[in-house]
Amino acid sequence: MTTIAPSINPPIRTLMGPGPSDTHPSVLTALSRPTLGHLDPAYLQIMDELQGMLRQVFQTKNAMTFAVSGTGSAGMEATVVNLVEPGDDVVIGVNGVFGTRMCDVAARAGANVIRMERPWGEVFTVDDVKEALGKCKPKFVGVVLAETSTGAWQPMDDIAQLVHDSGAMLLVDSVTGLGGLPVETDRWQVDAIYSGTQKCLSCPPGLAPVSFSERAVQTILSRKTKVQSWYLDVGMLASYWGSDRVYHHTAPINMSYALHEALRLILTEGLEACHARHLLHHRALKAGLGALGISYAAQEGHQLPMLNAVRIPEGIDDARVRRDLLQRFNLEIGAGLGPFKGQVWRIGLMGYGSRAANVLVFLGALEQLLAEQGFKFSAGSSIAAANQVYADARA
Repeated sequence: MTTIAPSINPPIRTLMGPGPSDTHPSVLTALSRPTLGHLDPAYLQIMDELQGMLRQVFQTKNAMTFAVSGTGSAGMEATVVNLVEPGDDVVIGVNGVFGTRMCDVAARAGANVIRMERPWGEVFTVDDVKEALGKCKPKFVGVVLAETSTGAWQPMDDIAQLVHDSGAMLLVDSVTGLGGLPVETDRWQVDAIYSGTQKCLSCPPGLAPVSFSERAVQTILSRKTKVQSWYLDVGMLASYWGSDRVYHHTAPINMSYALHEALRLILTEGLEACHARHLLHHRALKAGLGALGISYAAQEGHQLPMLNAVRIPEGIDDARVRRDLLQRFNLEIGAGLGPFKGQVWRIGLMGYGSRAANVLVFLGALEQLLAEQGFKFSAGSSIAAANQVYADARA
C-alpha cells in the first residue's frame, strides 16, 4: 500500500538560536525564482555578481572568492584540505567546539596538529600564538573569529601580524561573524577564510562562502599530492567559478539566488550600518539580561554581538525554559555544548533576526518563564533596561 505524506506546513518560529537564523522574506522569494541550468548565461551572470558582492562583504580583492556547495562545515573542510598535505605541521586555536572540529578535519587530511588551547569562553593572546609558533614552523595557523559555542569574539590584528611575520599562512573561521561584525580579510592578510549562509547572512543553510589569497592559491596549485576531496578541490572549482566555466558539479542554483539576494540586502544597508545594528541589539539584550542578574559566559570585552552565550541562573531548569519558549512562544534559543551543556543558553541575534522586536519579545517571554520557576526579579526590569538602551541610541 502506498503511503503519501501530507504537504509540509512547518510552524512559523522566531529563530534566536545559534543558527539557522530567520530568513529575510525577500531571500525566501529569491529561492522560488525559476531554476536555470548551471551553465546558462543568465546564471553565470548571477555567479559573477555573487562573487563581486562576496568580495565586498569579506572586504577582499581575492579573485578566488566563491560559494562552496555545502554548509559552513564544507567551507571549513574546503579551506583545510586544500592547504594541508600529509605531514604538514599546523597550529589551530581551540577554545570551543569549532576549533576542535578544525583540528579533526586537519588531522583527517594528514596534518600534524598542534593545538593552541584556552578555556572555553576566553580568547587567544599574542603570547599564546608566540608559544605555539615556538613549537613548530606551521604551514598555517587556524583561528575561529566568532566561536559559536561560547560567544567569544577573537581579536585579529596583532595575531594576524605575528602569524605572517613567522612565515605561516592564516586560516580564519568566520561562519558566525560574516555580516555581523567586521571581517577584514585583506587588512588581516588572511590566506583562507570560510563562512556559512545560515547565520548573519540570513539565508537558509546550503552554501559556504570562502576566499583564498593569491599565496594560498599558489600553495594549492603547487601541491605534491592530490587534494583529499575531489568535490572540494579548489583547483577544479576554480575552473568553474573562474572565466573558463568548466563543469565540475551541478551547483545549487536556487540557493545561489538566495545568497545573491542576502548579500544585496547587506550591501544596501551598508556594512558599517549592519555591524552597528548587530551591536545595538546585543547591547539592549545584554542590558535586559543584566537586569535579571544573568551574566555572559564569554570573556568580558570579547563578547559577540550576534551570539549571546549566557549563564543559566542557579535552580532554573534549562530544558524546560527552552521547551516552553518553543512550544508556547514559537521562539527558539540554543542549548550549551560540551562543558557548557546545561550551564549556558545561546541566544542568537543574527542578520534579519537582529532587531528590537525579537529582543523585547524574548525578554518578556523569559521573564514569564523564570517567574513560573520561582526566580526572583523585578517584573518588567529587563524590558525597561533594553528600552533604555534603545532610547539612548535615539537621543
